[in-house]
Amino acid sequence: MMLAVMLTTGRAVGAEDHVLDSIDSVGTRTILVRADPAAGLTSDVLGRLAHIEGINWAGAFSTAIDSTNTRIPDGASVPVRYAYGDDLRELGMTPSPSSRVAYASQEALDRLGLPDAAGSITLTDGTTYGIGGRIDSPAFLADFEPVVLVPSTGARTPHPISILLVIAARPDLVGTLTDAVTSVLAPSDPTKVTIQTSASLAALRSIIQGQLGSFSRQLVVALLIVTGILVSVILYGLVMMRRKDFGRRRALGATRTFILTLLLVQTALLAVAGIGGGTVSAVVTLLVAGDPLPRPAFTIALCTLTLLTATLAALVPAAIASRREPIRELRVP
Repeated sequence: MMLAVMLTTGRAVGAEDHVLDSIDSVGTRTILVRADPAAGLTSDVLGRLAHIEGINWAGAFSTAIDSTNTRIPDGASVPVRYAYGDDLRELGMTPSPSSRVAYASQEALDRLGLPDAAGSITLTDGTTYGIGGRIDSPAFLADFEPVVLVPSTGARTPHPISILLVIAARPDLVGTLTDAVTSVLAPSDPTKVTIQTSASLAALRSIIQGQLGSFSRQLVVALLIVTGILVSVILYGLVMMRRKDFGRRRALGATRTFILTLLLVQTALLAVAGIGGGTVSAVVTLLVAGDPLPRPAFTIALCTLTLLTATLAALVPAAIASRREPIRELRVP
């Protein structure tokens, strides 16, 4: 049964997780606010966002400023943005008031001629920053590549920003958070502010998750019912074949509780062995076939449900065996 469920529902659940991960990689939890320089949007909006529940991360970025490799003034230019936020470590940066460093993605480093993340850059206003390290741009910054960020050391002072990124804790919160974020922006000119959300992707994700999840649940329930029926029928047949043995045990002093417990324990031990063998076989088969594996939580839950189903299905045959009368079973025709 475990082998059948893992190769059907398990494969479906693995595919579901793969599809949802693919959708999430596009950014189903992202709210992107763009503001023109004249919009009057400042970094102090982050303080107001901190009081809104359901936000996983929020960060603000200044208008892009061109920069070049300090040693190659006429080299390729790369846009630099100042980054504001309470948790810039989410981007792989460590703000420090005593250092003037910038962090760059590998694409930006290659364009600047600093593939080893060692050197410095000079902005068009003459400011120089050392390269403090390489950052792996998260999915929500993919559209801004090449990325060079300077962590702000003046978080308490409002600074003009052109981009505000808000990451919702769950995709289904995007719509609600969009309204909340809009209400606290407080720009001087709202007409110069645009908001892009992933609400349509979040809705698509919910539909796909609901449809695939419903199919998987129905398939699991059907297979568990079939398993329970098969266990009951097989165990009842074994009880009928061994009814004289149970009669002798009763004649020798075995109680009904002992017979009942004996059969349930035997069934549970056999179920555990079958679950282990079926799970290992299914995992090997899925790996060989190159199919995605279901998440561990699904496998553990399935193993638990299978064990409970087998044990409960054995309850009726075990009760029948415990009620066999010794005189009747040991009677010689």
